[in-house]
Amino acid sequence: MNQFEKITVDPFETSQFAERLATFLQPGDVIALEGDLGAGKTTFTKGLAKGLEIKKTVNSPTFTIIKEYKGTLPLYHMDVYRVADGFEDLGFDEYFEGDGVTVVEWAHLIEEQLPMELLTIYLYHEDLEKRKMVFVPKGNRYEQLCKEIFS
Repeated sequence: MNQFEKITVDPFETSQFAERLATFLQPGDVIALEGDLGAGKTTFTKGLAKGLEIKKTVNSPTFTIIKEYKGTLPLYHMDVYRVADGFEDLGFDEYFEGDGVTVVEWAHLIEEQLPMELLTIYLYHEDLEKRKMVFVPKGNRYEQLCKEIFS
């Protein structure tokens, strides 16, 4: 399995890269965000939202678990950090198979609920501002997506 890496020097560049990625996304795409606390998962999602022409302010859905935004494609933003054993009742599969793009922060916590094919992005602190993003595609759709955005 291939992986792709990108270093960004500030939050703006992280957001810009996500905005560019958004232009390649399709209905049903699932992006899992993992990595260091405060490494830019929500900043990345804000960039995706901008690329999807979402006008509403995007913030972490920490206490609501799922937030929905309307743009050129719907964006389903999930933060499953606080999800306990009752996650089966939340209907995640309806989002994953829906008409929008789903972003899941702390996705490893619901790993058994995730689709087989998705794009996992790990965000790490390189220093105070610099971030390392590691893209790990699972499935042909996401392999091709990474090749396009990294070309």
